[in-house]
Amino acid sequence: MESALEQLKKHTVVVADTGDFNAIEEYKPQDATTNPSLILAAAKMAAYQHLVDQAIKYGIAKGGPEEEQITNTMDKLFVSFGLEILKKIPGRVSTEVDARLSYDKDEMVARALRIIALYEEAGIKKDRVLIKLSSTWEGIQAGRELEEKHGVHCNMTLLFSFAQAVACAEAKVTLISPFVGRIMDCGFITQTSLFCSLHSGKYDYTTVVMGASFRNTAEVKALAGCDLLTISPGLLGELSKDHSTVTPMLTVQKAKACDLEKVHLDEKEFRWQHNEDRMAVEKLSDGIRKFAADAIKLETMIKEKMLNVKNGQ
Repeated sequence: MESALEQLKKHTVVVADTGDFNAIEEYKPQDATTNPSLILAAAKMAAYQHLVDQAIKYGIAKGGPEEEQITNTMDKLFVSFGLEILKKIPGRVSTEVDARLSYDKDEMVARALRIIALYEEAGIKKDRVLIKLSSTWEGIQAGRELEEKHGVHCNMTLLFSFAQAVACAEAKVTLISPFVGRIMDCGFITQTSLFCSLHSGKYDYTTVVMGASFRNTAEVKALAGCDLLTISPGLLGELSKDHSTVTPMLTVQKAKACDLEKVHLDEKEFRWQHNEDRMAVEKLSDGIRKFAADAIKLETMIKEKMLNVKNGQ
């Protein structure tokens, strides 16, 4: 009998959630996603030190104040991992904008365009890249601008509330990533309503749903049929050894049968509706803090290595 992973691929686009591109080949996903925490973990691995070294040389060569050199190095490193991942997959890679910019729309747009420019300099068209942005109001509006004005596709991350999902769909971003595991940790079973409200089978939204941040394979299989699911190598490995039957739980027919009304959210209504969801408020803030903390750790590591290079060590 086929593995649960092979069965899942018949109903859902499977995405690998990792910065370890050597782990991608084994499971043959369509796309891949990264974040600062995953890049930090991969950057500590001996196998990827050459990418770190190359990024540092790039940052130094660009010149400017030390802070600017570190920022350029970070961007180059994230893109370098993305380029290696794209050699392993047929689809797209998601590269994240610094979480510390989550409340600054203009800076998020500028940083995203710089990341896209680095990919294009390496010969990768923007259609193969998804820019990951935090699903704050400012992040969602940055996504709207990137999609409308620049043709840059966006993956809205750290999404926990119905209000976030609706605002993203209205902004016509390419994709949203509800964090299933963290939502379930709090006892909230909202995945189906998110899917039903956004699936093109129900309304005219073009935004698709990619379940993310799974705790176990049971959560993954419960969302079989979702547009996309991004899964860690560990869980991909478990699914490849699991030979139980996988049944599509989410279908266009179920989406059409949902009785949720289509709603519109302006900024004031978004902020109020999101504020009413205590779990979502806390998880969004916590996620931004954790990604920011890992970005700072990565910068500290880069700063130390950069100093050694400048001192000829």
